[in-house]
Formats: sequence, C-alpha cells, structure tokens
Amino acid sequence: MSTASLLRFCALPPLQTLSRSHGLPSSTIHTPIRLHSLPSIKNRSSRTVISMSYRATVPASDRLLAALSYSLPFFNSLHYGRFLFARFPAVGGALEPLLPLIGAYRSLPYASFVAFFALYLGVVRNPVFGRYVRFNAMQAVVLDVLLALPALLQRIFGVPARGLGFRLLEVSYNVIFIMAAGCFFYGLVSCVLGKTPYLPLVASAADRQL
Repeated sequence: MSTASLLRFCALPPLQTLSRSHGLPSSTIHTPIRLHSLPSIKNRSSRTVISMSYRATVPASDRLLAALSYSLPFFNSLHYGRFLFARFPAVGGALEPLLPLIGAYRSLPYASFVAFFALYLGVVRNPVFGRYVRFNAMQAVVLDVLLALPALLQRIFGVPARGLGFRLLEVSYNVIFIMAAGCFFYGLVSCVLGKTPYLPLVASAADRQL
C-alpha cells in the first residue's frame, strides 16, 4: 500500500513535457509508459483485507453454540476419570461448579442418546447454521463416537478385577480422560475466541462429513 501511495503521488508528466524539457523530439518517444503493477497491488491488498476481516468475524451466537457442542463428549467421558478422581481429589474438585449441570444431564433417561442425535441432526445437518458451527458440532460428534469405542470393547471382553489387566485398564482410563478433557478445553477456548479448533484425527473425519 505504501508503494502504491508513493507512486500515485509521484505521477509522470506528459510525454510532450518530457520531450521539451530534455530537448528530445516527440517522434523519438513511441510508446507511452504505463504502470501495470499499481492496479494489481491495490486489488491484492483489498482482497487480503476483505478475506482477513471475513475470517476474523464470527458471530457471538455461533461461538457459543460451537463451544457448547464440545460439552457432549466431555460429559460422556467423565466415567473414564474415576481413577484420577479417586487418586487426585483436586481434579474432581475443579469440576465441582459443573456438578449441578452434570447431575441434571445424568438424571435424564437416554440423555446421551438424545443429545447425540439432537446435535447431529439438529446442528450438523441443519443448513440454517454456518459452516463454523456445523464443523465444530461434527468434531464433537466424531469425538463422542471415538469415546464410546473403549466402553464397547469393555463390554465385549469384560473388566479385569486385579493384576496387570486392571493396571492397564486404569492407565488407559486416565489417558482417555486426559485427552478428552484436553480436547474439550481446547475446543471451548478456541470457539470463545472465534478461532477454529482442529482436533487431531477428528478434524479430517469431520470435514469429510460436511
């Protein structure tokens, strides 16, 4: 922009003035001098400003709905944190402000099933919402499906009561809960700030569904 401004204020004089001032005959100047770079610089800069302003503006309602979408997989991952809550009571204490909301969610029959399809059919497949909301909702849906797989395997193979199997179960539960909590807070903070969170392995699967 600074280059374009300087060139605009330093315009070239007419060709006849150049020929008279330098003692050159007018016939020696055949081709006028044209500045082809100015329009392209100006157009590129204007397009850049428009695209940046478009990406930066996310309505507050879209941010709120996208952030709330990540509460579904987080609430459904709390049972994986049972060993962490027992070993480190401070971790459970940090979630104490959410206990009324979690209790209300758990008290409703089939709450997880209803919330899953409400988020998928009511938000992801709803063209009323923009791509920002639908993409974050789809990431939450994919993450919720992935969190259901360990519980399904546990029902098939059973739960070890002691020994090495129980130790592996405890470690896997801790890892799953830490990853789920990390995805929740990362998605929540990113959506509040109007940015798009890209969860590993989840973002590509969510993008293919839109």
